[in-house]
Amino acid sequence: MAREIVLDTETTGFEPREGHRLVELACLEIEDFVPTGKTFHCYIDPERDMPPEAQKVHGLSADFLRGKPKFNTPDVVDAFLDFVGDAPIVAHNAAFDRTFVNHELGLCGRVEIIEHRWVDTLVLARARFPGMANSLDALCRRFKISLADREKHGALIDARLLADVYLELKGGRERRLELAPAIIAQAVGAARSASYGARPRPLAARSTPDERDRHAAFVREVVKSEDLWRKHGL
Repeated sequence: MAREIVLDTETTGFEPREGHRLVELACLEIEDFVPTGKTFHCYIDPERDMPPEAQKVHGLSADFLRGKPKFNTPDVVDAFLDFVGDAPIVAHNAAFDRTFVNHELGLCGRVEIIEHRWVDTLVLARARFPGMANSLDALCRRFKISLADREKHGALIDARLLADVYLELKGGRERRLELAPAIIAQAVGAARSASYGARPRPLAARSTPDERDRHAAFVREVVKSEDLWRKHGL
């Protein structure tokens, strides 16, 4: 099965080169585009203030984040890298998330996650819906994915929404009904090996004696051949 990681982040701003940092990181495991239920999620102390405009987006204050683990602690960086493994990473506007994740990895001396491992759902959406609004919110509305539980941006809930969007972009909910080749092969093999004997309790005749007599007369007088009917005991 194809394992992928859907990822979303929240930050203090738009550009790590200007001192902005990660404040929330969430990953969700999917196999064949369907969530497995396994997740990684953490809040991160950015070691700086929280700009009001960023707090309006995700609702995370400096007071709330103060004392949370820093990115370079094993509970964050090691746990994150262990969860992701070598799987492809799915993100919406992946360049943004990749820039922040790799910046944080660089600050603690870890190897960056190379670009070709990232799958950008924004690129997929623009190819499918050129000239249309393709934000995560817009795609959720287009695919009728409920936003009822989402008051503000949050990395974990956005990762869950993005997993549903990614499924739609890759073929839609009908993928959930696809059977694995092994299951199909097993079913075919069982059908081929099945042996069928005589019915233990033959079905009772549904026709009346009069109807059978009239049918026999029809065969003699109109069809003028009883060979086929006699072959099948009719």
